[in-house]
Amino acid sequence: MTAKYFKYLLQFKRPSGTSRGVLLDKETYILEVFDKDKKGIGECAIFRGLSFDDRPDYEEKLQWLCENINHNPDFLKDELKEFPSIWFGYEQAMLNLQHGKNIYFPSEFTEGKSAITINGLIWMGDVEYMQEQITDKLENGFYCIKLKIGVDWQSEYTILQELRKTFTKDQLEIRVDANGGFTKEEAKIVLRQLADLEIHSIEQPIKAGNWDDMTELCFDTPIPIALDEELIGITDYLEKKKLLETIKPQYIILKPALVGGFSGSDEWIFLAEKTNIGWWITSALESNIGLNAISQYTFTKKSNMPQGLGTGNLFTNNFSSSLHLDGDKLFFETGILEK
Repeated sequence: MTAKYFKYLLQFKRPSGTSRGVLLDKETYILEVFDKDKKGIGECAIFRGLSFDDRPDYEEKLQWLCENINHNPDFLKDELKEFPSIWFGYEQAMLNLQHGKNIYFPSEFTEGKSAITINGLIWMGDVEYMQEQITDKLENGFYCIKLKIGVDWQSEYTILQELRKTFTKDQLEIRVDANGGFTKEEAKIVLRQLADLEIHSIEQPIKAGNWDDMTELCFDTPIPIALDEELIGITDYLEKKKLLETIKPQYIILKPALVGGFSGSDEWIFLAEKTNIGWWITSALESNIGLNAISQYTFTKKSNMPQGLGTGNLFTNNFSSSLHLDGDKLFFETGILEK
């Protein structure tokens, strides 16, 4: 086998706001593996400023993988333990090499027989922009929406109040994602306000790494708390187990590019289910290559919750895709994932 990679810069159609700032573009790397007349493609979806492997020697390690692509997978996995997004790309490329075309996990989903229900993602912005996004999602038949919050809470709270005046929790499931935007004391107030509005859950109310504070919040929360950024950088199995047993969150959010690919996600799911912790899977601003692979993987996990896979239309220069949205249902159709 041989392998090569190239860097690709995804351009947002519109600046996208989070509590960490406004995103204009998204850097990613595409890994291609060749074996005789077969080709496998994967995405090493680094997320600058968030990924555990956002470090100066990233491309050096990616080149190392290309030069050592024929080594035993267990050896490569150990060597790439601190580069979860590179391992994620490797897993994709090898699965694609095995199955061909745009396939990573053959299933009823890739046969076009079944779909995945997803949530509608609402980006931060001024009130008018957020309301515009919400209206669009509702008109397109979304039952579950997720709002990014934590920049201007009073305005965001007003929007949530207006939504609840119009739609009951049975008509519209609302999730919010703070990306660590609150202090512990602020979070306690926000949690009560969200509970009054019958919000489904909040992701990462405070910054990751504050286990004691997060444990306190999860123990006495009026609505479910989901860990997201908290999982990033924890690669050891026993450390994963310790985190879940210590904090005892209601949910965890799995982004394969950030938590060690599909094998890393499998470990988190196994540990979560052992301790009655719920979970769902989301993309992390991958191109359509990574999103396609994540979607196929997600279907095989048979979750009945809406998943966070609605990021395929964010970029002006994305790759072509086999994924198709019909309302809040994500389908797989014949397509070509080539540049």
